Amino acid sequence: MESRRILIVEDEAALGRILCDTLRDVGYEVTLTADGDAGLEAYTRLHPDLVIADIMMPCVDGLTMVERIRRMDRRVEILFLSARSGAEDVVEGFRRGGNDYLRKPFSLDELLARVAALLARHSVDSDATDDSLHFGNYHLDSRRWTLTINGSTRRLTARESAILERLAKCQGDVVSSNELLLDIWGDDSYYTLRSLNVFISRLRSYLADDRRVEIQSVRGSGYRLIVNK
Repeated sequence: MESRRILIVEDEAALGRILCDTLRDVGYEVTLTADGDAGLEAYTRLHPDLVIADIMMPCVDGLTMVERIRRMDRRVEILFLSARSGAEDVVEGFRRGGNDYLRKPFSLDELLARVAALLARHSVDSDATDDSLHFGNYHLDSRRWTLTINGSTRRLTARESAILERLAKCQGDVVSSNELLLDIWGDDSYYTLRSLNVFISRLRSYLADDRRVEIQSVRGSGYRLIVNK
């Protein structure tokens, strides 16, 4: 069975090492980062099954990091670890996208039990959900972020996959630029609009192997994916 990937985002170095050693000892594949910026970069690169995140961190705090991850991925399991133990802190953690919340200090046995429970649920959800989308000769796996045509597979970034998934699910219909920006970037400013345009150009190049498949620009509105007969 494939080892489950866990990303730990924890700025307390000693605790981070203990968490890594504990989880690796029971067979998990673990990556450790020390702040929210590094955590976001590692997330988009690794596509882990579970994120364990502190809240109080430099650069980007854990709540903001998780909120950004949730815009890209609804399925990844997220466990907050925090010394902030008030009821309002726990509620805020769940509101921002957490699946579980473990107050510091905690026992390693409890951590392992919660990790196992979250990953078990992740497996059930993944098996029960059809993440495959077909258009033309392409097959998009939105959980693994892969685009396949004629046996050749390309690894996508989280945002590339999210944009293409949205367009494919609404095949033939216009998806507004504003909707894409708010749902995937959380920001509809001029600068993110320019970024969206870059992503659309990149996706068009990925779809060049099947000339029937096209991402059309709809002036003043957004984009639509069509498959010509």
